[in-house]
Amino acid sequence: MSTKSENHQTVPLSVLLKRELANEKIERPEIIHGQASQSKKGEDFTLVKTECQRIVGDGVSTYSVFGLFDGHNGSAAAIYSKENLLTNVLAAIPSDLNRDEWVAALPRAFVAGFVKTDKEFQERAQTSGTTVTFVIIEGWVISVASVGDSRCIVEPAEGGVYYLSADHRLEINEEERQRITSSGGEVGRLNTGGGAEIGPLRCWPGGLCLSRSIGDMDVGEFIVPVPYVKQIKLSTAGGRLIISSDGVWDALSAEEALDCCRGMPPDAAAAQIVKDAVGHKGLRDDTTCIVIDILPQEKPQVSLPQPKRQGKGVLFKSMFKKKSSESSSSVEKEYIEPDEVEELFEEGSASLSERLDTKYPLCNMFKLFMCAVCQVEIKPGEGISIHTGSSNPGKLRPWDGPFLCSSCQGKKEAMEGKRPSGRRHDSDSD
Repeated sequence: MSTKSENHQTVPLSVLLKRELANEKIERPEIIHGQASQSKKGEDFTLVKTECQRIVGDGVSTYSVFGLFDGHNGSAAAIYSKENLLTNVLAAIPSDLNRDEWVAALPRAFVAGFVKTDKEFQERAQTSGTTVTFVIIEGWVISVASVGDSRCIVEPAEGGVYYLSADHRLEINEEERQRITSSGGEVGRLNTGGGAEIGPLRCWPGGLCLSRSIGDMDVGEFIVPVPYVKQIKLSTAGGRLIISSDGVWDALSAEEALDCCRGMPPDAAAAQIVKDAVGHKGLRDDTTCIVIDILPQEKPQVSLPQPKRQGKGVLFKSMFKKKSSESSSSVEKEYIEPDEVEELFEEGSASLSERLDTKYPLCNMFKLFMCAVCQVEIKPGEGISIHTGSSNPGKLRPWDGPFLCSSCQGKKEAMEGKRPSGRRHDSDSD
């Protein structure tokens, strides 16, 4: 029978368990949400799934999903996206990834899931479309993918306003206007005859006010479903997230939306934002809001090192349109700590080959003989590289993967204007 060394200090099991519980609570914030809506056309839909679970090694990892789908020209695309987008995104993530790898895989999975959902819906030959703002919260990491003009913002506990989505409304997005015109499309206002032009900027042919959406098969190949993707990591102090349709943002700025509901729980906050938006502009459109509080869970009383006392410092406000090249040392703070909000990923290119070729920490994260969009198995020699037809063959070789099946390659070519993509007639977006 072995004896314990006298100088070896043992820790009671109960203390170890309490410490483990404390660490788990730090890793997993409490997610509280509320939503509100006033309907005019009945084309706004939301998706809320909290406490989703996935197996990670010997344990279980949880995450939450929130989606806002603002339909136009009917509600079919919004309903279809609500019912299928999450499944398509998850299908594009390899199994057996740990938490960090899973989070790192989300940007590429968002792209594949959005394109697959759009492709499947268009096969139904229905002509409606939808904006999408899609959010997955895993631990303190917020991952957002968006097409259209709904928006997502976050106010961290330390202060500041961060924009986590892009607005693909042609009226305000110069980069998207340039993308369309350089590809052979036209951007202009509705011509009523005699040289008079009215209304917002639209993409022609088709007449859509947005440059990206899911659906809209009848308005030409320049309207693409490739999402802008943003990932950030909050500090363990948490923050408040607001996802709203354009019915809110046409009436309120981000600061106004946050200020009008300060101190309210999420359900009351969402109702107040909708009320203020409708009060400013009237109910001209479906107006929907989801408010999500990401909070530190109450820590159990155990003997843990006391955290450093943090001052209230005034944080910079970032629009997150482009990655900043400025050094963080230029930001004045009252204490020396890492940035409270860490930017993990940002990409908004409409190029499918560029988005699917994003590098990740693991070189073998994605299967070689699997379509990068629809995830069907491809026999060796049958897959078509996403680099085929690239204008930069020296850098992107056509025999390099990832690969697409013939059906998804056809979708890619249609999005790039290389073949007709369906009927066209005038359409509008709210």
